[in-house]
Amino acid sequence: MPRHYIDRGILKWAPFDALTGYHPMLQEMRHRLGKQAKPVLSDDQYEILNRHIQEAIINDEEVEIQFFDQGFIKHSYGKIKKLDFIYKQVILSTKEKIPASDVLSVTIIS
Repeated sequence: MPRHYIDRGILKWAPFDALTGYHPMLQEMRHRLGKQAKPVLSDDQYEILNRHIQEAIINDEEVEIQFFDQGFIKHSYGKIKKLDFIYKQVILSTKEKIPASDVLSVTIIS
């Protein structure tokens, strides 16, 4: 019966973490391996996203915005202060500017 190789991923590099000078390299490797491709939203998801953004602006509600940034999915909180149609950004009350094309979901916090 043939044996299949099972990759242990980052675990095989764990012994090097104890050696001097390898820690930054392993941190960088963990960082790169954690990256993912940008999720593609369906038309229905865009419709829901648009509805939540409009509702949050009209009712001046606090939101959690999930967005894609350089291979990682991040979260931010605040009220949507403005939608900048020229630069295509969502501007939060915290002064944070998120590119509209990177927004994955908007959840209204009650």
